[in-house]
Amino acid sequence: MAKVEIYTKAWCGYCARAKALLGDKGVAFDEYDISMGGPTRDEMLKRAPGQTTVPQIFIDGQHIGGSDDLAALNRAGKLDAMLGQ
Repeated sequence: MAKVEIYTKAWCGYCARAKALLGDKGVAFDEYDISMGGPTRDEMLKRAPGQTTVPQIFIDGQHIGGSDDLAALNRAGKLDAMLGQ
């Protein structure tokens, strides 16, 4: 199973949608809440240069993008292979 990481903020509908998609697939993920900024937000900015919105999603260290990007991978039939399913 792939390692999935997702940077989120509280009350973010796009974050909820991405987490629901992953949950529907039975995928465990590490969630990093950057609502209050700080070093975790700085880490996200380093890992995904130029990306300031959430969620930002990584699968096995590869930057996937946001919720729409995750959904697009799923629609294209590519997400399951990336997740090791």
